[in-house]
Amino acid sequence: MFKLTFLVCCILATQSVSDAYKILVVFPMPGKSHSILGYSVVKHLLKAGHEVTYVTPFVEDNHHPNLTQVDVSSNMRLIPKGGLDLKRVLDKEVNVIDNGFMFYFMKQIQEATLEHEQVKKLLEDPNKTFDIVIVEWMYCELGASYAAVFDVPLIWLSTMEPHWLVTRLIDGNLNPAYNGDSMSSSIPPFTFLQRVKELWIQIHTSFILLNDDQERSYDRLVRPLIEKKGRKAPSFEDLKFNASLVLGNSHVSLGEATGTPQSYKPIAGYHIEEVVKPLPADLKEIMENAKHGVIYFSMGSNLKSTEMPDEMKQNLVKMFGELKQTIIWKFEEDFPNLPKNVHIVNWAPQPSILSHPNCVLFITHGGLLSTTESVHFGVPIVGIPVFGDQFINVQRAVKRGFAKKVDFSYSMVGELKVAIQEILSDSSYRTRIKELSLIYHDRPVSPGAELVHWVEHVARTRGALHLRSPALHVPFYQKLYLDLLAVVLIISLIFYRKICLIKNLLLSFFQTNEIKKKKKRN
Repeated sequence: MFKLTFLVCCILATQSVSDAYKILVVFPMPGKSHSILGYSVVKHLLKAGHEVTYVTPFVEDNHHPNLTQVDVSSNMRLIPKGGLDLKRVLDKEVNVIDNGFMFYFMKQIQEATLEHEQVKKLLEDPNKTFDIVIVEWMYCELGASYAAVFDVPLIWLSTMEPHWLVTRLIDGNLNPAYNGDSMSSSIPPFTFLQRVKELWIQIHTSFILLNDDQERSYDRLVRPLIEKKGRKAPSFEDLKFNASLVLGNSHVSLGEATGTPQSYKPIAGYHIEEVVKPLPADLKEIMENAKHGVIYFSMGSNLKSTEMPDEMKQNLVKMFGELKQTIIWKFEEDFPNLPKNVHIVNWAPQPSILSHPNCVLFITHGGLLSTTESVHFGVPIVGIPVFGDQFINVQRAVKRGFAKKVDFSYSMVGELKVAIQEILSDSSYRTRIKELSLIYHDRPVSPGAELVHWVEHVARTRGALHLRSPALHVPFYQKLYLDLLAVVLIISLIFYRKICLIKNLLLSFFQTNEIKKKKKRN
């Protein structure tokens, strides 16, 4: 009996080892929210027993034996000191919705990462092998280079709801008649002008992509590495459309019921721990003693409250002091003479605060992680979008019925107070967020487990070719039936010419007969 048990244990141990994969995870964007998503991928893969190499600007204090971290914190130099200048945003001096800028900026990030000494060392190591590569997609496809260098399947991880710039890599452009751009603030159903605008965004952005020089960067930085390993380098055009899968930080409870291909898998919420960490003693005491509930206010990790104009900060404090609720405000500096109900914290365990039953409202910038957490824990929001996809995230939340939007402006304090009072006095907002939270949680498995499953599935099936859309092999002109249109036009033109020829012949015939008749009469 002992021998049989020992044999079974050995077989299971061998099976476990054989199913462990070597995975390269690349999240080079020097933004804390992106780091949270990247490191969450790493934690799930480590927990599943895989060996992970993680390229990141934010090295974690984790000494797991299966984790190797490649420090690219030098990417931080590409971010303007102090982050986004909120005063310039308020003064309308910054275009906060600009695909062209994002393409340029993210190409810089990807080039800096590929040129980093530690990354070059990793890519040039002849003994280094991986089974799969996971790269964050952010307005640049140079990240596909890692899969080409190691000749393994590629998985993109998109940090946003599905949009045409991502789906075109695995299927095709989403129809702009009812799918908004990633930077759009329009929610379907669109008006006529909104449909025209969304179509123009796709056309204009596609023109920008046609004139993009990512291919030159690929030829300069990556092609020599592949050829040095004795392989023919694929063209950049083939490479960027060669992903096995897109893992999307999205879910139908958060966005739209978008039609996506089989190779797109929504896994929003995978960054949220299944067991929420307990609150620190001081915050726990504040929340437990909040008789009228707690309003949590945070503008995220990239937007600093300290960058707000002094008058705005003072007006916010004064307005918060007039409320009966307790306010927990994530703020980067001390603020003198605070009202008794206002508490400033330099750092806040956001999931732990939102999960507390006394949290009645979340004031947020509308980042996708924050809106996901609000749905996860069932807390309505007031959204103050400032940059990028925050506008569309908040608009979706408003349409879903669990949020109010306040424009980021010098006069926003009065509007913010009205929005707070409306949400807290109308139970429909809380009812709606609870309904969406049920939809969000009603899944066959947790988003983290689904993430691991699909990564392993791609590795086991050597690229999951069976999931790839046939649309990738259909040229643009065939998708729009332009060849059929050309055939119809040519046939119509030939038919028209024939009709004209026959008409001319008949006219000539009748004219000739008429002339003959006249001659006979004469």
